[in-house]
Amino acid sequence: MSVEKVDTLVVGAGQAGIAMSEHLTNNGVSHLVLERERIAERWRTGRWDSLVANGPAWHDRFPNQEFKGVDPDGFPDKECVADYFVDYVKMIDAPVRCGVEVLSAKRNEGRAGFVVKTSDGTIEARNIVAATGAFQHPVIPPLVPESADITQIHSFNYRNPDQLPDGAVLVVGAGSSGAQIADELMRSGRKVYLSVGPHDRPPRSYRGRDFVWWLGVLGLWDVAAMKPGTEHVTISVSGAYGGKTIDFRNLASEGMTLVGMTQSYEDGTMHFAPDLAQNIAAGDANYLSMLKMADAYIDRNGLDLPEEPAAWDLGPAPECVTTPMLDLDLAKAGVSTILWATGFSQDFDWLEVDAFDDAGKPRHQRGVSSEPGIYFLGLPWQSRRGSTFIWGVWHDAKHVADHIATQRIYLSYRSPADCEKTDA
Repeated sequence: MSVEKVDTLVVGAGQAGIAMSEHLTNNGVSHLVLERERIAERWRTGRWDSLVANGPAWHDRFPNQEFKGVDPDGFPDKECVADYFVDYVKMIDAPVRCGVEVLSAKRNEGRAGFVVKTSDGTIEARNIVAATGAFQHPVIPPLVPESADITQIHSFNYRNPDQLPDGAVLVVGAGSSGAQIADELMRSGRKVYLSVGPHDRPPRSYRGRDFVWWLGVLGLWDVAAMKPGTEHVTISVSGAYGGKTIDFRNLASEGMTLVGMTQSYEDGTMHFAPDLAQNIAAGDANYLSMLKMADAYIDRNGLDLPEEPAAWDLGPAPECVTTPMLDLDLAKAGVSTILWATGFSQDFDWLEVDAFDDAGKPRHQRGVSSEPGIYFLGLPWQSRRGSTFIWGVWHDAKHVADHIATQRIYLSYRSPADCEKTDA
């Protein structure tokens, strides 16, 4: 059986892989993009039905194409985002091959490049770009045994309220996904308990500008690393219902019960940490710090943006915060479902090379691996705060593609002595 050969193999045709293809083409690098399902599949089937992008259409896109039929200040829904990437592949004529799964990749012995086993045969590549992103395997903490008489579902598998059995829902995790799903469930008439951990809570907009604009002019998108101890702090922001600031006080006033971080489960009872007020206060501090920085920027630059004093009014703390619930008997509370919005783990088991640390995390510098010829794209904080956003991964892809092109120049170099040897 013949072996297909390619200079650079890109694994994954989501936003990272598509951006990578564009920049490789611009650099004159021949390549192939493999996708085991459809283009941007996770946007279609790895998201709930009502999901919209967390950033407005004018910002959360690649530079060379706008969203069709979406107001620039609006938030495209998930199908619109997936269609955007399909259209983008056509526009740049990306060499994407769908329905092909990469099974393994190993370095060749005694010669350059890698041998890649796929569900459609073997490919040899000089370079491999792992563009499978950060959201690969849903993580459910092993707290509640599967034998417990309660439905457990990860946010990855959630679609809509009708999917769940009748009864109240405990949502664990108050980042963007958890907060939005909890809100949707409450709007559908469900009793909802929301477990709130440490989080950042930026304003959706302030003084006539979306928070993505503020992060841009304040230089915060380009922050290269998080502060120590905040690497896993989630961000609560939403484009749902036209885009509103997530305010846990408002959710509580509308009937949602807030609890602290989920700690343990025993005999049908969930136990929570006594940290709810602390977590809410830290989120408020993050919110207020954004307002302060925005006001200072406006004053310093003499901008004519309307004042918004109401944004500073946080309102009173709800009773569930001042008198927090530490234990919840799930059966007595009528809770039939635990929805885990607890993130994802990465899986690079197919990549059998020396490019990972002892914890299995990629060793890299802005996506350039410690293993020559191996590259990563779409990782959280790959180069900056914006790396996992649509526009951010596009810029990261350019850096990786430029590096690949530069390496090709080095590897193609022949000294006069090399030429003499060849002539001889």
